[in-house]
Amino acid sequence: MHSDIISDLLTRIRNASRAGLNTVEARYSNICLALCDILVKEGYVEKAKKGKDANGFENITITLLPNMKDLQLKRISKPGQRIYANANKIPHVLNGLGISIVTTSKGLMTGTEAKVEGLGGEILCEIW
Repeated sequence: MHSDIISDLLTRIRNASRAGLNTVEARYSNICLALCDILVKEGYVEKAKKGKDANGFENITITLLPNMKDLQLKRISKPGQRIYANANKIPHVLNGLGISIVTTSKGLMTGTEAKVEGLGGEILCEIW
């Protein structure tokens, strides 16, 4: 188990997509579920739902899309080095082909949503 659950979630999704798996399970937390909801809304994964495993621990079951073999997920802000940006400094990912996920005072949202709202925050990851 990792102490950084967001990196663990991104690595599990990346590895499962490269291996051609249909589903993957990850540890549950509110921020991981919110991140998965954004991935579903943006069309990178099919669905994500909260559940329990055989031992009674909460987890997230993520169903991947079959055509997402080259899904790239890159962690930007890490526990050892947090990366923050103002609304006008949130980076574009591949000139708009990808998304960045930002934690703001109004919750987790994509970089473009944060720019529209005029909010900055911690840049968690980039996805393309």
